[in-house]
Amino acid sequence: MCRNIKMLFNFDPPVTEAEIRAASLQFVRKVSGFNKPSKANEGAFLTAVDEIAAVSARFLSSLETNAPPRSREEEAARAKARNAERFGPGPGTKVRTD
Repeated sequence: MCRNIKMLFNFDPPVTEAEIRAASLQFVRKVSGFNKPSKANEGAFLTAVDEIAAVSARFLSSLETNAPPRSREEEAARAKARNAERFGPGPGTKVRTD
């Protein structure tokens, strides 16, 4: 799975259209292999992004859960901790020694 595609379901506040579109763009980039398509493929690329965004929005609105909504801040902190464990602290990060 592409690491840049974020989980979008069950957040408070709910996912935005911009977040759905960004995830759709990442998916189309991954599937096509294009970061930016040529002029000849631009129409098909943008149509795919629009269609995947629409399907994703319908899909997300149809899902149900009994779990409490996730906090975006908590999820971001968890992701940052996972990345620090996996890759080490980022450049310019001060490491505490106390």
